[in-house]
Amino acid sequence: MSNEHLTTVRKWYPRALTSIDTVNRLLDTIEKHLDLKPHQLMHADSMCCDDVNAIQYPPRAYEMLGPFHLGGLNGFPFAGITGMNAFAHHVPENGAVIIFYAPHIGITKDGTIGEISRIGQSGNSACCGAAKGALNKLLNNEIIDGNISSLDFQMNTIEQIFLHNKYRITAAKNQIFEATEVMYEAIDRRMEVLVKETSYPCKYVILAGAIFINGDKEMGSFCQYKRFDYINLETKERKSLLKEYYE
Repeated sequence: MSNEHLTTVRKWYPRALTSIDTVNRLLDTIEKHLDLKPHQLMHADSMCCDDVNAIQYPPRAYEMLGPFHLGGLNGFPFAGITGMNAFAHHVPENGAVIIFYAPHIGITKDGTIGEISRIGQSGNSACCGAAKGALNKLLNNEIIDGNISSLDFQMNTIEQIFLHNKYRITAAKNQIFEATEVMYEAIDRRMEVLVKETSYPCKYVILAGAIFINGDKEMGSFCQYKRFDYINLETKERKSLLKEYYE
């Protein structure tokens, strides 16, 4: 991955790092401030089920236990309370749970946002496809308030999130960028509820919220953190490590 690619991504996400650097910093920061090694961390992610995320997932993340997958389309934690409780009871007692959550978005090597060039394809395709699809329906006034079907529950949920933020998204200079910000905030709020409703038999809960950025097939992936908090489960103290992460 060249510096040119990172420069292109940073035109949209100024604090983005490669996904490899992201994980290295994450684990180093946790070890420095919480004195925990990767094998003491039970890792869950809430990311889109898009295959490109599996292809571009940073290898060092597998030094942690897991991952337990909480997410569905565009990273919303559709596994819910049941998924969170199941994951919570897999954690080492002297360790921590770490929950990484992020909607994803594509950026091509020429700086086009909302699409990527995928392996084996000559043209670009949407990324996140679900977000682009919901955005198109929003712009065409095709989303019906409250319409959620069991046949397309996840997509319908994203459509409702966008509909409830219609003016903000449609008025934005770049609508897919803004829709991804809206999605992040919806995921962040839901994650707070799920964490509050779950009992964890360990020392800490670590929350890492971000935008996950997919590049073209030759670019790799990137990430910009928006939250990096830990909760001490004994004292209930909550502290952000975002400043320390970016130092």
